[in-house]
This record gives sequence, C-alpha cells and structure tokens, in this order.
Amino acid sequence: MRWLHAEWTKLRTLPSTWWLLTATVVLAVAVAAAAASSLTSAVCASPAACHEDTVRLSLTGVRLSQAVCLVLGALSMGAEYGTGTIRTTLMAMPTRWRALAAKATALSLATAAAGAVGILLSLATARLILPANGFEAPSLTDAPTLRAATGSVLVLTLVALLGLALATLLRDTAAALTLGLGVLYVVPLLAHLVASPVWQHRLERWAPMPAALSVQATRDLDRLPIGPWPGLGVLAAYAGVLCVGGAVALSTRDA
Repeated sequence: MRWLHAEWTKLRTLPSTWWLLTATVVLAVAVAAAAASSLTSAVCASPAACHEDTVRLSLTGVRLSQAVCLVLGALSMGAEYGTGTIRTTLMAMPTRWRALAAKATALSLATAAAGAVGILLSLATARLILPANGFEAPSLTDAPTLRAATGSVLVLTLVALLGLALATLLRDTAAALTLGLGVLYVVPLLAHLVASPVWQHRLERWAPMPAALSVQATRDLDRLPIGPWPGLGVLAAYAGVLCVGGAVALSTRDA
C-alpha cells in the first residue's frame, strides 16, 4: 500500500493528470451528443429501416477519449524519464517490477473512474437526445448495454496501460505517443485501405482497436469480425505483453 500511495501521489500531482481525466469525460460526452443529434429522420426515415445500434452510437466518444488516455499513460512514466526523477523512484523502490505494478494500479484506477463517469454521462446524454429525434433511447439496465458500457471503460483503462508500457519500453513520451497513436488510428485505417478482403478481416480481428471496440456492439453480433469479449481480449493481450516487456526492461537495464 505504501508503494501504491506513493504512485498515486505522483500521478495526482502531475499538472496534466486532472486536465486529461477531465478531457476524457468531456470528449466522450461531447461526441456522444453530436452522434446522437446526427441520427435524425433526414438520415434515417424510421428506426426500423435504419437498424441503428444506438448503444454503440452513444459510445462513439471512446474513439477520441482513448487518445487522451494514451497520453495520460505515457506521461505517467515518460514524465519521470524526462525529468530524471525515475532514478529517485527506483532508489526508493528498488524492486522495480513492483514500482511499475503500483504505477499501473494507480493509473488504472484513475482512468477507470474517469471512464465510468464519461460512459454513464454519454449514455444519459443519448437518452435525452434520441427520443426527441424519434429513436429509442438505450436502456441502462439491459445486459448488452451493461456489457458495452463496462467494456468501454475497460478499453480506456487498457489503452492507458498501453501508453504506460510503451513509455517504459521506449523511455520517451514522444516516441511512446507516436507509436501508440499509430496503433490506435493508423492500423484501423489500413484495414479500410488494403484491397484484400482476407487481410481486411485479419486486421479487424487482430488489430487492437477494431477488435476491442467490438465490445460496444449490441446488435448484429454475428456480423462482427470478432466477438465482443474476445475482441476486448485482443487489446488486453497487447497491453499485457507490453507491460510484461516493460517490467523486464525496467528490471534489467539502467534507469
């Protein structure tokens, strides 16, 4: 608990932490409001003809909020390498993998809390907007909605851990963000650019973000390239492998 308290103190005293956590919530809600407002009779004559997954639509903001979580994760470790305080951290906590585990725990709890607020407000916002446009509001108690909401919070948390792991491996915030943003946004773009349907399907199944965001779907699950929970498991595998790699690198090389 002493190590966790120390890492939480460092995280909460970073000037950027509270701005980034606030941005995570604001982006999720703002994009949800915009997406819900765009679903009108001019776009879709009737809900029956449209077959729109309103839950997934309400959670569209996660696609932007994840970038903020990546920045938060990268800064939580990259800031220490940038200022040289990583040496002080490792002197105070010589068991390096435990230091990284404490940092990951503090980061996960903060990101999950902000993510949960953002997701709940996004769904609540959609419930206010969609009925006015003639569409059914997403229920907050249905099992598929709860799965999509919980999975979205886990996506944001895992992306933050991805940023932490990359910053630990690369020891540079800018490099971690460049690689992380490429994984989040460039790889999914390639899935739409490649000509081969086989490779499109493979990228949608095994690239971390297209796979992970399948957890938001509540309709037409048989059409997904990968199931909701297996898709989230793909992102968890990426984050887990990189975190283990970061722990090994932190334990075996000089700070």
